[in-house]
Amino acid sequence: MRVVAFLRRLPRYPLEVFGGTRLVICAGAALAYLVLQAQYALPLHTRGLDEVVLHDVGWAIDLWSRADSSWYVHIAEHGYAATDNSTAFFPLYPLCVNVLGWLLGGHYLLAGVLISLIASVAAFVCLWELALTLVDEAAARRTLLYLAVFPTTLFLIAVYSESLYLLLSVAAFLLATRGRFGWAGVAIGLAALTRSSGVMLLPAIGLIAWLARDRRAALLRLSAAVPIMALWPLYLWLAFGRPFLFLSAQRAGWDRHLSHAGPIGGLWAGLVFGWRGVSQLVAGTGHNYFPDIDHSAMYGAGINLEQLGYALGLLALGAVSWRRLGAPYGIFALASLALPLADPVPGSPLLSMPRFALGVFPVFLALAAVADRRRTDTVIVACFTLLLGLNLARWVMWVWIA
Repeated sequence: MRVVAFLRRLPRYPLEVFGGTRLVICAGAALAYLVLQAQYALPLHTRGLDEVVLHDVGWAIDLWSRADSSWYVHIAEHGYAATDNSTAFFPLYPLCVNVLGWLLGGHYLLAGVLISLIASVAAFVCLWELALTLVDEAAARRTLLYLAVFPTTLFLIAVYSESLYLLLSVAAFLLATRGRFGWAGVAIGLAALTRSSGVMLLPAIGLIAWLARDRRAALLRLSAAVPIMALWPLYLWLAFGRPFLFLSAQRAGWDRHLSHAGPIGGLWAGLVFGWRGVSQLVAGTGHNYFPDIDHSAMYGAGINLEQLGYALGLLALGAVSWRRLGAPYGIFALASLALPLADPVPGSPLLSMPRFALGVFPVFLALAAVADRRRTDTVIVACFTLLLGLNLARWVMWVWIA
């Protein structure tokens, strides 16, 4: 009876938009797999993908494992090692997969999908509650819809940590706005155990605590985040003697190096490669402006222009979130974007920017706040849906997205 009463108290709209869009996305992915992957994709062994292909309870679940998913499942099953760069992946999500996978009798891939879905639906509910305190109901509805059809929203279903990080980030702000700073600190600490960008929650929510009526008590309770954050480097120190092993793992495995100019360096590199992309599109296949990447020059142009477009749009929305939602939201959005900008990748400086956007939830609130005309709203949803369909096709054919 208590469970039924709890379910009845849940707001309907976030559940409806989540459930409806997830059903369509899963159906679209299944159709794309049957039509495209089985007929047109090159055999996996010809692309060196044999080792990252995971199988569990059937193809409908297996297709939600791509690229980094194999790392999360491997860590869940076998733990971390000092020499395989696995420590680049923070521990909370694979730990959850480990626990649920054990309860499911060793079905770790299925566990990863279930955790992503559970965390996602909880994130939608929390974001709805938070949005209603910041914008009107119409804008709150648009916020959830934009997140639900965002071009990389498929990662909220896949075996990736984006869904868990989104939930903890939104929950931290929601708890802080309700004056529950102790629990907000716990959420911040857990977010920092999910992704490195979780540390950016602390200064943002710290400002909310600073402005609270009882400033000292709020800051003291919020400090619960610090010992939780310290658990990851503490584990690495005890297990491998190197508390910041994850930094060298990211450099060795994903070629991420801190720019001497910080975020400006990464953004400048993104602009340079974007210009090279424009030059490549003008020249066509007659000249190669991307000799330093493994793919074709035209692919290099497309992927760099795509990532630059996302980065510029996110930065603009980060500034809007500061102005429309308040400094804490702007600080979190811009600081979250500054982290990957300061750590560019050679050949593709803004790598994974479209996927990182999922965790920067204030940009969806900001977009909803400014898209208050029906025509603008329709264009945004149409563009997002079109790009999401394209990404689903890329996903099932093992084409890298973000």
